[in-house]
Amino acid sequence: MSTPPFDPVTELDVRIVTAQLGRPARDVIGIAARCVCGNPTVVATKPRLSDGTPFPTLYYLCHPGATAAISTLEATGVMTEFTEALAADPEAAAAYRSAHEAYLADRESIEHVPEIAHVTAGGMPERIKCLHALAGHALAAGPGVNPFGDRALERAAWSPDVCRCPDYLAEGDPAERASGGGA
Repeated sequence: MSTPPFDPVTELDVRIVTAQLGRPARDVIGIAARCVCGNPTVVATKPRLSDGTPFPTLYYLCHPGATAAISTLEATGVMTEFTEALAADPEAAAAYRSAHEAYLADRESIEHVPEIAHVTAGGMPERIKCLHALAGHALAAGPGVNPFGDRALERAAWSPDVCRCPDYLAEGDPAERASGGGA
């Protein structure tokens, strides 16, 4: 887990993230969380993409197992449950607001983008909108920072403590596969 400064991104990391996403990785500035085997789990993405687009999602969940488990969790309707808990629990609401502020501070430490200056990800601080964003933040920042990211990870059928990574590089260069090139 890592908040700025992040683990430096290597060419191998970019190749693995490309394979994980099934498309070329873009504007990755660091690795914010890794699987126990060392593969990227969460990447840190530039707040303003190369094409000039503001991108509020600093912590991008890229691990396919984690992404699938969080998608399954979202499909169960847990976001409604979490939103109700947010409204009913002032302590959780305060912790979630603190997570929002920490996220903003992390992103601002990289680059100021006025269009997204007060926008984080996942619905913070007032609702639960995207568990992928909240889980990515929780994995990057560590336990206790994002209460609803932590809750999502606790309930997901995936654990950051168990490696289930395939050999991402077994079938050639993932960048070539993602762009349609290669053998």
